Amino acid sequence: MKRLTRILICLAMAFTMFSAPAMAAEVELWGSTTCQKRFLEPGAKALEDATGIKIKVLGVGTGKGMVALFEGKTGVAISSNTLEESIESAQKVLKEEGKPPMAVPANLIYHEITKDVIVPIVNKENSVSELTWEQLADLNSGKITNWKDVGGADMPVQVVTSHAGSSTKAVFQSMVMKKAEYAANAIQVKSTRLEINEVSKAKGGIGAVSSGFHSLSPGETKVVKTKTIERPLGLITVGAPTPDVQKIIDFFLSPEGQKQIVD
Repeated sequence: MKRLTRILICLAMAFTMFSAPAMAAEVELWGSTTCQKRFLEPGAKALEDATGIKIKVLGVGTGKGMVALFEGKTGVAISSNTLEESIESAQKVLKEEGKPPMAVPANLIYHEITKDVIVPIVNKENSVSELTWEQLADLNSGKITNWKDVGGADMPVQVVTSHAGSSTKAVFQSMVMKKAEYAANAIQVKSTRLEINEVSKAKGGIGAVSSGFHSLSPGETKVVKTKTIERPLGLITVGAPTPDVQKIIDFFLSPEGQKQIVD
């Protein structure tokens, strides 16, 4: 009787072991909050359904994501800038933290998923609706300090920008401001969401954020027309991606994956 009982228990354990569903693989991705909101979080469910892979996104900014990649904390960084500028953002993060520059792996690979447009934003009560890149540069650098100088009301300009490792900030500063420094009194925040919040509160506020992110939740802000400011969004690996990361890349490049991208 005892022998039969042991056999039945073994059979039950074997059945449970072989019939239980396989654990889904989980991949951590560190970096850009723009990528996080534009395609990774919106497409997470469809990705898991198609590939069995779960993703955990740490929206720490492109620069910090690159540092995590260099330090081996993650096997894939997410970036909202070019590879060269993403590396530069990482070094800015290290400098701000009082750390020495980090050696950059020679075999970094950029896997572009889509494009993103950066838009200048102002408080919705601001009468200004269009600005040139030169005007945007002068406003953000502090050369122009009152909105009346660009056709607006007589009120002070309050510049709002993101942290040192932000790719949105890096792209805007490089392309539009020609790498000029931001105004000394600029408010620096930790995320795109906080940037929109600050411009929503300040009637004279001005910022620059991802168009896709802004369309999801504009707050009390509006987009100002200007020449297109475009940058790539993608994943960065050291050498060839792991099989699971390759599946993530392949999914988001597929027709179904492209449907998940928030415009």
